[in-house]
Amino acid sequence: MQLIGMLDSPYVRRVAICLKLLGLPYEHRSLSVFRTFDEFSAINPVVKAPTLVADDGTVLMDSTLILQHLESLVDAERRLVPMAPEARLRALRITGLALAACEKSVQLVYERELRPSEKRHSPWTDRVRIQLHAAFEALELELAQVPLVATPDRIGEHGVTVAVAWRFHQLMLPEIDFGTRFPEVANFSAQAEALPAFRETPPL
Repeated sequence: MQLIGMLDSPYVRRVAICLKLLGLPYEHRSLSVFRTFDEFSAINPVVKAPTLVADDGTVLMDSTLILQHLESLVDAERRLVPMAPEARLRALRITGLALAACEKSVQLVYERELRPSEKRHSPWTDRVRIQLHAAFEALELELAQVPLVATPDRIGEHGVTVAVAWRFHQLMLPEIDFGTRFPEVANFSAQAEALPAFRETPPL
């Protein structure tokens, strides 16, 4: 398998870390959707990161769909999404909140880096910041009620996504400092970042 995309993308990093936790071998091709657009488009004309090239040559995109495929390649005891209905429902809720935080962080980064300052629309960016805060606030409440465990066998896909979303936000939007507001998320993410799969897959 080949994973295509830069690790500064939280979506690419999410898949790369889960591949390591699942014990699945892969080749990482660090192509940018901006700087190496043509090379990326030769693999996936949609130029969407992450892209996974499966062993049979099938090209997949979207981190959630890629992870669904990867889960099907391993035995049940190695999977990163719980099978029990109650645990699975909570894991899916946490994953959804963390992906929402990723999405809103990415939108703010793109707005800052790609849109000319005179064309930025403050009411829209203010709304995105509110949504970003709400996602992390909901994650904080979830982790305060039932903490996540940052060990390789228990972190799960949802825990990976929380930690990756938080690290991306901290690195790319330091001007929006949520650290003191969400200590549960910050502490869990720090523990996750100390795991080998995370240390071997740095975002920069």
